[in-house]
Amino acid sequence: MAATFRRHPQDSARINLHEDWEMRYWSDKWGVPRQQIMDTVKRVGLQVKDVARALGKSA
Repeated sequence: MAATFRRHPQDSARINLHEDWEMRYWSDKWGVPRQQIMDTVKRVGLQVKDVARALGKSA
């Protein structure tokens, strides 16, 4: 049986829009669609704390 690993961002302070698994991580964590994360990043930047604040979520 294959082991299942839960990936976490290498840089927990920034969101990497180019990694599909990382976008999935943040989308699942905050319960919002990927597109909403991408739109928010365009407005406030890549910092997790800024994106979380703009989404009304905790970092």
